[in-house]
Amino acid sequence: MGSVARAKIAVFPVPTRQIDPERVVESVMTSTPENPETTATEQQAEPAPVAAEATASEPAVRGVTLQDVARWLFKRITRDRIITVVLGCISIGALFMVWYLGTKYRFEFYIRFKNVPTPAQVFEQLAQVGLSNKYLVNIAISVKRILSGFLIAIAIGVPLGLAIGKYERVRDLFMPCVEILRPIPAIAWVPMSIMLWPNNEAAIVFITFIGAFFPILLNTIAGVKNIEPNLVRAARCLGASERRVLRRVVLRAALPQVVTGIRVGLGVGWMALVAAEFVGANSGLGFLINDARTLLRTDIVIVGMFTIGIVGLAIDRTIRFIGKRSMPWSRIFSD
Repeated sequence: MGSVARAKIAVFPVPTRQIDPERVVESVMTSTPENPETTATEQQAEPAPVAAEATASEPAVRGVTLQDVARWLFKRITRDRIITVVLGCISIGALFMVWYLGTKYRFEFYIRFKNVPTPAQVFEQLAQVGLSNKYLVNIAISVKRILSGFLIAIAIGVPLGLAIGKYERVRDLFMPCVEILRPIPAIAWVPMSIMLWPNNEAAIVFITFIGAFFPILLNTIAGVKNIEPNLVRAARCLGASERRVLRRVVLRAALPQVVTGIRVGLGVGWMALVAAEFVGANSGLGFLINDARTLLRTDIVIVGMFTIGIVGLAIDRTIRFIGKRSMPWSRIFSD
């Protein structure tokens, strides 16, 4: 009987695309050795280069150095940014210069700087008050109140503004009440809120809500009114439902002006909050300013005023940052 030849089978992966038979036959013939015993000996002698190739193909992870950080900062520093920072410093410096000169020379011509503390006295008092827990607690209480009323105003004002701006019957139903209540100042609601709500905390949050609600509502209505009608028609022609049109077209198109109303409502809400804390609160920045006024501590009064400005600026910058990230196409956040 003849000897039975042992065939060597080459296993190779089959790609998902169309296979060329000529390439398959060529690869099998080149991978099959003529002398199996010699090939096995050579494979045992030579090390496999697979691990080395895998190691060489992996990219080396390089840590962030100070040069990388400096290079990133230099890329962000442009001529326009430098001019903006310089002009801002000039504006703030001019304000402090007028304050310093007025208090130093006791300027009295309709505007009286006689009893106003100097900037050095205010900063000295700020360094002392800033280390006390009472000052930080008052800031935290005021921030809690403004955020509570502010978020409630957003939760009610934005959906109601979308409905009033989009549907005529809803506008006919709600706008008469809005036009009657809108001119009433927030401070005028203080006596009524004390009678309406069970405690002073709820009354103060309600007054803050009143101050922030109407700017948010009116700007949302205006944003819906300024939407291009062809956008809504195109969405309906493509088969979008009324709910999808309201959520994907109307809300997104009106969102820049909604955010503008939120920023305006934040400033009005701060004014309403301080006025409410003047009258019916025993804590907060408004109470701190009013208590310092009764004690003739004008330096603490100015410290409270600067604190309100800084905290309000921080919240406004947070809103702008969120708006810029969510609406990069809007020109409102280009500055």
